[in-house]
Amino acid sequence: MTLLGKIFKTEEKKPEKKEKPEKKEIKEKKEAIKKETEITPAVAVKKTKIKDFEQKKIHPFLDKILVSAQITEKAAALAEKNQYVFKVGDTANKSEIKKAVEQTFGVMVVSVKITKVPSKRKKIKGRFKGLKQGYKKAIVRLKEGQTIELLPR
Repeated sequence: MTLLGKIFKTEEKKPEKKEKPEKKEIKEKKEAIKKETEITPAVAVKKTKIKDFEQKKIHPFLDKILVSAQITEKAAALAEKNQYVFKVGDTANKSEIKKAVEQTFGVMVVSVKITKVPSKRKKIKGRFKGLKQGYKKAIVRLKEGQTIELLPR
């Protein structure tokens, strides 16, 4: 095609380049669109809920931090001293446990103590048959005057 173009002296047409809009023009268009759209009350409520969620910073894996409350004689004796015992996830640390208890029960936590309960050998008919799984537990001390009701009365 280029040979024929040279022979007949015709020029090839190049596609025209589109001009890119400047950044200022784009910003002005976006601002105009924002002004045109009105915020309805439902949208405003959704935005405030999102802000509240961001302020509280709820842990995404809250159920993996606090596994369950431990209800034993020793735990009941500690509850009289304003301390509560929880089984927690293996990867949970003190600060995560503190935040999780404060968010789920709405109380102020003073201190958290963590212990690992080791696995034990399991006996069946006098013989050892496998292991009981070990776990991690946390003893949480609350601010005076605050309580957690673990069992409904």
